[in-house]
Amino acid sequence: MILYIAEKPSLGRAIAAVLPKPQHKEPGCIRLANGDVVSWCIGHLLEQASPEDYQPEFKRWQAAHLPIIPQRWQLKARSSSQQQLTILKKLIKQADQIIHAGDPDREGQLLVDEVLAWSGVSACRIANTQRLLINDLNPSAVKKALAQLKPNRDFVPLSTSALARSRADWLYGLNMTRAYTLQGQKAGYQGVLSVGRVQTPLLGLVVRRDAEITQFTATDFFQVKASVKTAENGIFSAWWQPSVACEPYQDSEGRIIHRALAEKVSEKIRGHSAIVTKLTQNERQQAAPLPYSLSALQIDAAKLYKLSAQQVLDSCQQLYERHKLITYPRSDSRYLPNEQWAAAAKVTKAMANNCAVLQPQVAAADLTLRSKAWNDKLVEAHHAIIPTEKNLPLERLSHTEQQLYTLIAKQYLAQFYPLHRYQQTRVELDIQGGLFISKARIEREAGWKSLFSKTKQPQAETTQEMETEENLSALPLLTQGQILHCTDAAVIARQTEPPAPFNDASLLAAMTGISRYVKDPDIKKILKDTDGLGTEATRAGIIELLFKRGFLCRQGNAIHATSTGKALIAALPDSATLPDMTAQWEASLNAICQRQKSYQAFMQPLTENLQLLIEQAFCHLPSGLPQQTKRWPNAKYSAGKGGASLRGAKNNRKKKTTSSRQTRQNSN
Repeated sequence: MILYIAEKPSLGRAIAAVLPKPQHKEPGCIRLANGDVVSWCIGHLLEQASPEDYQPEFKRWQAAHLPIIPQRWQLKARSSSQQQLTILKKLIKQADQIIHAGDPDREGQLLVDEVLAWSGVSACRIANTQRLLINDLNPSAVKKALAQLKPNRDFVPLSTSALARSRADWLYGLNMTRAYTLQGQKAGYQGVLSVGRVQTPLLGLVVRRDAEITQFTATDFFQVKASVKTAENGIFSAWWQPSVACEPYQDSEGRIIHRALAEKVSEKIRGHSAIVTKLTQNERQQAAPLPYSLSALQIDAAKLYKLSAQQVLDSCQQLYERHKLITYPRSDSRYLPNEQWAAAAKVTKAMANNCAVLQPQVAAADLTLRSKAWNDKLVEAHHAIIPTEKNLPLERLSHTEQQLYTLIAKQYLAQFYPLHRYQQTRVELDIQGGLFISKARIEREAGWKSLFSKTKQPQAETTQEMETEENLSALPLLTQGQILHCTDAAVIARQTEPPAPFNDASLLAAMTGISRYVKDPDIKKILKDTDGLGTEATRAGIIELLFKRGFLCRQGNAIHATSTGKALIAALPDSATLPDMTAQWEASLNAICQRQKSYQAFMQPLTENLQLLIEQAFCHLPSGLPQQTKRWPNAKYSAGKGGASLRGAKNNRKKKTTSSRQTRQNSN
């Protein structure tokens, strides 16, 4: 008997749909006509054991117990998964061949591997286990994946990386959460102060941004805009570039802060000749943006439709599992396998059938083009998110699902459009010894940009850039050495502005581009191409978790830290609140995946540093925490992705499940 173990029931049903019929549905599995069986996990069936499973006295939170470091790690069955785990264990013993069909990512690899280990599968059978990687739940794609099975042993580093992440999060999250919660209680705060290796640095980003905004003091600065005229009455604007001699009158950003100087320059140049000292014109081209990874999609959806990261993930799961309209959504890749290029005609035909708006855009696509997105070397377990060959009118979808499908479809379609081509011109003028610059950017061919509305184009960040954009196609024909006339000059007074508060899009962008916030130059260099706070699968949940725990709040579209969140960050050492540590973790976990680092090389420094962190926690009491009266008498924490999660009981005798407790039971 061949046993297929999928990550969840929906994937199991998709696999069974292309296997021999008739089929018989049994509790927790589907038995095929040839005697093979398809079964499934329901996410993680196993979890890290609780502290009290190691020693009963650890159930009570006490400083003397910390840090808690298991000598031999234990897993236990989740209370909600006992039945399915029993079914799987029985089937595993009966199976002659096992096919691992977890999702194609780190967690998907681990959750099936840990069930096999838990069930006592022999080393020989483990070695013969095969891996089924499915990115698309449509029958044709599943059949193709079944024909391309790989040895599961090839994915041991991926599983080891996930295991290291799980244990490290348990150690760090549980011990730090207990330590700071105990200190918070001494300061009169009766809630739980959860700490995690991803959630806490993310909270720290928001706290520091809020502080920058609060402490910001606006200052005036001044620019000089010259109006320049040619002999043929062509008019354009040019902006003054202060020289080194002006440094005493500039701020740290090079802006002139003395009005008198700007007015003097303005008066000096008005009515005088302007000489074209340098003229450069370059024909340039811009490739289409790559297909979406989950984070890239979440960022665009937040900008365009004000959708939260969790809303995007939830809707994408529906598009993938229920509607089968897109490929695996929890992908961190923006590249596609070369063989997928041959399916472009079927995919784009389905897009046109599904959405009338896309029909003329599909018709204009050139399917003979092959963008840089197709690159086998940059595709690992999963590829970029793209539409499938499934035909289903978008009218049957929710509004959010329609928006996301259209975004994904256009991003894929852009790979079959020409390059965007434009001419970029830069003019340098000498006016009374001062340097003035004007720039123009003239579109030659819209190319792939014709697919997107102007709302998706990058916005100019400063007023000067916006005014320059207004003149992009207005530059008259010029030649180097040409003498023009400065007809007028104006002093433009502006004020510096505080940094914008985080919103869903910018917070996600900060998580994916975390190297910008890393202080250590060596770490910044390492993470330039591999950075990321959290993973594609966890980022949305971690952001939501901070809201649920009362550490973040929304004011319109802006995201701010609450008083509790600010007090927690103030109490923690910088190492716990900066992204440096977790960025190093992610780099190390990735190195384990690539067979460049061992499990022990990652875990040993962490356990050695934990004692120091706990000692630091007990050195002083946190301040500024709001006083609370509510307690969670038997609260206990289990570490998950990026932190620790509360699993409380109302009293020693009776467990009570309520919506408020479920909010606190987030695995992050």
